Amino acid sequence: MTEEGEPFSVQEAGDSTGFLLLQVTMLWQRRIAQALRPYHLTQVQYALLASLLWLARDKRPVTQITLARHTKMDPMMCSQVLRTLEKAGLLQRQASTTDARAKIMVLTPAGTKLAWQTVPVVEAADAGFFQELGPELKGFNQALTRLAEADRREKGEELTRGRR
Repeated sequence: MTEEGEPFSVQEAGDSTGFLLLQVTMLWQRRIAQALRPYHLTQVQYALLASLLWLARDKRPVTQITLARHTKMDPMMCSQVLRTLEKAGLLQRQASTTDARAKIMVLTPAGTKLAWQTVPVVEAADAGFFQELGPELKGFNQALTRLAEADRREKGEELTRGRR
């Protein structure tokens, strides 16, 4: 608390890292939503489709929980969105042959086509949004990675970056 009995630790709202992150996240989400509008996808739906395409490059089965961890989404929300994508014919959820509790996610041909169409669109929107950072972008990405890895360590999760 400040001397005046205020609950805030900062003098200006712009001095709050969390508030700035919220503002930038809202602006970025708006930009991505606009880019995805012609494809009738939400940002969360896109993130799951693109992540499934990314993870499937390893040629190993991608479970629902692997997808949730990769995207940092709540597993229940992830499951609900995956169900919507399944109903739209963009992916199939199959029972795992090695774990009766696990579901394996597989893109359908339509889902693969849509992911291939939208990844460049979203990457272009990202590039346009983050161009203001110029040469600082690499350091920004490294800082975000540090935060994500710190969260994983707190939760005891394996430190992987979702790369091949």
